[in-house]
Formats: sequence, C-alpha cells, structure tokens
Amino acid sequence: VSWLYYSDRLAELPLGVFAIAIATVILPQLSRQHAGESAERFSATLDWSVRMVLIIALPAATALIVLAEPILMTLFHYGKTTETDIAMSVYSLRAYALGITAFMLIKVLAPGYFARKDMKTPVKIGIVAMVSNMVLNVLCVLPLYFYFNIGHVGLALATSLSAFINAGLLWRGLWKANVYRSVRSKGRPAWSTFGLQLLVANVMMGMVLWVVMPFFDSLSILCFSGLLVYVFTALIVGLRPRHLRSGHEAT
Repeated sequence: VSWLYYSDRLAELPLGVFAIAIATVILPQLSRQHAGESAERFSATLDWSVRMVLIIALPAATALIVLAEPILMTLFHYGKTTETDIAMSVYSLRAYALGITAFMLIKVLAPGYFARKDMKTPVKIGIVAMVSNMVLNVLCVLPLYFYFNIGHVGLALATSLSAFINAGLLWRGLWKANVYRSVRSKGRPAWSTFGLQLLVANVMMGMVLWVVMPFFDSLSILCFSGLLVYVFTALIVGLRPRHLRSGHEAT
C-alpha cells in the first residue's frame, strides 16, 4: 500500500496543479460558447486545452519515468522507508507516469460534455473504464506477481491503461458528435507539426536527464536541467509562446 501511495502522490501532482486548473478555466468558456452556438470557438477551446495538457503532461511523465529513483529517494527515503521500498515504488511510479497524459486529458475532455449539459455520457464512460480497470487488474497483476514478484505494479499499470480507455472514449464521443475537431487556428501549428515538436523535445529531455543523472546528487539541478533542455529544444524545433495562446480565430 505504501509503495503505491508514494507513487500515486507524485503522479497526482501535475494532475492536480495543471489539469484541474485548465479544466476550471475552460468550463465556463465552453458553456458560453455552446450557449452562443459558436461551434468553431467551442472546438478551438477544446483543441487549445488538449494542446496545453500535452505540453505539460508529456514532459512530466518523461521526467517521472527517468527521475523516479532520485525523486523518491529525496522525498521519502527516511525513517523506516528502506531501499527496497524505494525500489518497489520506482516501478509503480513509472507505471503511473505512463498514464499521466490520459489522466490529464480526462480532466479537459469531460468539460466538453458538461458544458453541453450532458452529464450522463461521462458517467457511462467512467463505468466502462472502471470495469476495464478491474479486468486489467487481473491481467496485469497475476503475471507480474507470479513471474517478477511486483504485483503492485500491475495495479498501477491497470489504472494507467484504463485511463487511456476513458480518455479515448471521451475524445471519440466528442468527435462523433462533431463537437471537437482539430481546427487549424491562427497562430497554432498543425497537429502533425505540433506532435513532432513535442516528440523531439521530450526525447531530447529524457536522453539528457538519463545521461547527467549519475553526475548530480541534487534533484533541483536535475529538474532545472530537464526544464531548460525541454524549453530550449522546443524553441529550436519551432514551438513559440504565441502558439500557447487561447485564441479562437479559425483560419
């Protein structure tokens, strides 16, 4: 239980700080746009929120995967917490980190339903995800427990996978209802370009963190280094601050 608790607290940090903040901002905006029957603006707001989540979630997940051990050592390795506890928590943190993007996407896609006064669909999708989670618990826990003796990682992995099912179904519902389209808006790169920019920036950050991690004992230096590499690489590949503006002018 403690291994999962340590891991979950860290995985919840970007979710609680960023995703919920973005969801809180966009919900009244989406409600006004829906009431005003501005479909393009509604879609553009959702598109902006998804992009913002990816800009934050992907590097957060990458950093937690690469820096899982030093983060846990710094925060929790005291008292009765042993090195074995840290090692086991590292596995589950990486499993949770895989699902951070999905957890955060759920928070910004659900308002697309709430703003349209559709409360039932997210609940139905949530039930599907919950049932999927229970099935995935069995499928993931049993082999990891019997073959590797890390059954707790299966619980974390099942949670991450079910979050992707939840987020995928939410996105699919908005797409089928013609509510969310990846509108090409003024000042924003196309999704293909944007996705490539994020991929390069995150790969570069992950590689640099992996290389420099053995040479620095300070977690703050590692985190600051990762942030600098991510931002610098994103700028090099063409991502600009103006691309993050919540503009709604479609082109």
